[in-house]
Amino acid sequence: MSSYAYLFKYIIIGDTDNRFLPSHDLTIGVEFGARMVSVDNKDIKLQIWDTAGQESFRSITRSYYRGAVGALLVYDITRRDTFDHLATWLADARKHSNANTTIMLIGNKCDLEAKRSVSREEGEEFASKNGLYFIETSAKTATNVEEAFVQTAKDIYEKIQTGVFDLSGESGGVKLGPSQPGISSMPSMSQANGYSCC
Repeated sequence: MSSYAYLFKYIIIGDTDNRFLPSHDLTIGVEFGARMVSVDNKDIKLQIWDTAGQESFRSITRSYYRGAVGALLVYDITRRDTFDHLATWLADARKHSNANTTIMLIGNKCDLEAKRSVSREEGEEFASKNGLYFIETSAKTATNVEEAFVQTAKDIYEKIQTGVFDLSGESGGVKLGPSQPGISSMPSMSQANGYSCC
């Protein structure tokens, strides 16, 4: 197991089909993966639960909000309907996740500028009005994807430093890394639910 200082649970939500994790056959409607980022010279492992685009699994995925300390709320800049549904997704996230969860609004597919139907200004306005971070990305070209994870991880890390998150709680989405004695990291998806997703 690679060494890391902290593990953060993330969830990706929204009506978009472009995922930030390598795609393969879905068995339960949730992609599951991890990536490492560095904040303040510390390696942080992000445990990512990607439910994006799986409307039919929405009731199941409500449980995945629990313990999430980072949420990426994604819409497709070429599809106005995905932007129109953001308020519903955000309401779900605020209802089912921690009040201190860091949420970033992401306008995806910025590589398709010619097909844009949602302006950058509209995205910025929605984010500002709802107290969210904002960035435009392209999962296809990887533009700003790393930045989205790093910026939100920095915010979560700062919340840890100021005591916002209690690292001793079992239900929290922040865990100390395996090098820290006495505290285990979060269970894998298969351990937590008794089946393997991928």
